[in-house]
Amino acid sequence: MLLRSKRFFTLALLMNLVANLLCTKVQAQNDTGIHALHTLFDNYYEEYVQLNPLDATFRGDFRYNDKLPNDGTVSYLKALHDFYNKYQTALQQITYQKLNEQDKISYDILRFIIDRELKGVKFHPEYLPITQFGSLPSTMGQLGSGTGAQPFKTIKDYEDWLKRIAAFADWTDTAIANIRKGAKTGVTLPKALVLKIIPQMESLGEPDSSKSIFYGPVRNFPTTFAETDKTRLTAKYYTAINQQLLPAYQKLKNFFSMEYLAAARTSSGINVLPDGDEMYRYYVYSFTTLRKSPEEIYQTGLNEVARITKAMEKIKDSIGFKGSLKELFEYMKTNPQFMPFKTDDEVLNAYRGILGKIQPHLKDLFGVFPKAPFEIRAVEKYRAAAASPQYQRGSPDGNRPGIFYVPIVDPTKINVTGWAMESVFLHEAIPGHHYQLSLQQENTTLPLFRRFPSLPAFTEGWGLYVESLGKQLGCYTDPYQELGALGTEMHRAIRLVVDVSIHTGKMTREDAIHYMMDNEALSEQVATAEIERYMARPGQALSYKTGELKIKLLRDKYEKQLGTNFSLKHFHDAILIGGAMPLDVFERYMDNWATKQKANE
Repeated sequence: MLLRSKRFFTLALLMNLVANLLCTKVQAQNDTGIHALHTLFDNYYEEYVQLNPLDATFRGDFRYNDKLPNDGTVSYLKALHDFYNKYQTALQQITYQKLNEQDKISYDILRFIIDRELKGVKFHPEYLPITQFGSLPSTMGQLGSGTGAQPFKTIKDYEDWLKRIAAFADWTDTAIANIRKGAKTGVTLPKALVLKIIPQMESLGEPDSSKSIFYGPVRNFPTTFAETDKTRLTAKYYTAINQQLLPAYQKLKNFFSMEYLAAARTSSGINVLPDGDEMYRYYVYSFTTLRKSPEEIYQTGLNEVARITKAMEKIKDSIGFKGSLKELFEYMKTNPQFMPFKTDDEVLNAYRGILGKIQPHLKDLFGVFPKAPFEIRAVEKYRAAAASPQYQRGSPDGNRPGIFYVPIVDPTKINVTGWAMESVFLHEAIPGHHYQLSLQQENTTLPLFRRFPSLPAFTEGWGLYVESLGKQLGCYTDPYQELGALGTEMHRAIRLVVDVSIHTGKMTREDAIHYMMDNEALSEQVATAEIERYMARPGQALSYKTGELKIKLLRDKYEKQLGTNFSLKHFHDAILIGGAMPLDVFERYMDNWATKQKANE
């Protein structure tokens, strides 16, 4: 009996040893797979910033500040395509089921980004490299001003920018050649947009050095520079600006005004372009991250417009306004009490006042806060007429602050309700994009590629969502500011209607402008700039409402699931800590968060 027990004991030991060895082997395989995935993430990011050095500069990675690739050339486009193909193949070699949840999230985000980029190649974005809403020529103005993302602190910084100036001249020639190629295939911009591009190129090509934005760096040398260096660099800048940069802008202006304007189309949407319907479905997918049809988004927009209109009618009745909602909009647009500003500084100070108002309440809704500094600035004059209030993220090291840019053409015409200053600040600045983008890039537990992704449905959805927190943050105490906040929400709902309508042929540019003015308190000038923005960037305007509705849907779901254990602060923190994701991945991430909250009851 004792002998049999010893045998059984020995057998059990052997079986346990084999099991441990198998577990060790499996764990080693898993560790190898995880290491391979993390190496893939690191390599992807490194190769990406080498191919996209401007993105690196905006992210505070200054290793490639002298590089400006000619991204419209056949060789560059092939290199970019090969890059995404390589990493798509590499991802497929990873055993997804063996990954932990965090790595699965990272895997799915990268898979979406690669898929999005590869699908977009067939639509030849290089044929339309310049719009009035944003492109390299206007980015060069921001960078070359000396106050943007391009640093001007060392001799090398100044010499780096000179190399980018030289490269821009080559880029200009390629861009013009590609635009001509696109025109031959029927891919052109609407004439209304070209008419906005021409004065931008003229302003950027300003020959007077006292007015040109590009002389900022030599007007504001660091005090540590020796006089000999200042003299040498000043001479180099005057030569580069006058012989390379300004001629490039002059060439662009002449091309658009003397040649391309005549070829530009009179239609508004991309549905008229070759494969235009398929192209628009791609942009819907790209910007919403969801497989929704344009018609489904259009119907959502109509429903949201009807809902918000009802809320506006309720406020109109509460303040005793006897006319129609449209008459109330006209009253808000034209009454002098809503246009109190006389100077640019008064406008900027009004936004600083909003920041002071919300600061005491932020700790009630958030437990995580960014380290990055924050500033409020006026948009550069050359692009103010076509710009919207916007946020530019700071550098991860905190040397460059996050900046809330305010476009001011004429301060006396800025309407505090039409602009909905409080809700706009919450969205673009704090706790909107400044919190979301800063915390994301400061989160060192995320792979580098996840700290800077372009996923507008998430980031713009967050920005619009936090507008709804205004009352909890001490805002919207005035019924007209509340109407203004509803107006900004209405603005995003209208975008669902007009963006789809423009690009599927339901509306012309003029129809869309009138629809927008009929449903919110906007001047024709602002409505026109907005509609032309959607014409320039099909689908981008869909991201705001789509993302916001998803966040609200999840919040309502978890409030019901968790009951008294639901914490709005913890819900917000989970969103901010996770960073930007495609919306289906985001929902799975938040479902896991809710499960953990439930387990901690």
